[in-house]
Amino acid sequence: LPLPHIATISTMFALRRISAPAARQAWSKTVATTQFASVRALSTNYYSKDHEWLEVDGTTARVGITEFAQDALGDLVYVELPEVGDEFEIGDSFASVESVKAASDVYSPCDGVVVAINEELADDPALVNADAEGRGLLVEFK
Repeated sequence: LPLPHIATISTMFALRRISAPAARQAWSKTVATTQFASVRALSTNYYSKDHEWLEVDGTTARVGITEFAQDALGDLVYVELPEVGDEFEIGDSFASVESVKAASDVYSPCDGVVVAINEELADDPALVNADAEGRGLLVEFK
């Protein structure tokens, strides 16, 4: 779950990731340190050029759309997610989001198998608007 935004220091590094010849992705790597009381947490997030975010934790990766993407789409009214066990490669469309303005595919920023989906989005797609890079995550890949 996301950490409270109390004090955040972010440093941006440019990274280029090339997987397969047909699937070139440009990435930005953000290392953010959040400090509150005497606890300090370090998280590593990656952002694709198509406005998906990826948070790596060991062998799993949480994936969703960025704050910028949800803001551009407007109020979400429907989110279509894959099934647990579905396998995707970088650049494959794994989900779609529909808003009052438009519908858009969401592309996989990594290779992997879906191990969990955010089932709350079926009843409340507005979670993505409220907290796109936290409670509004779409899936977890392994």
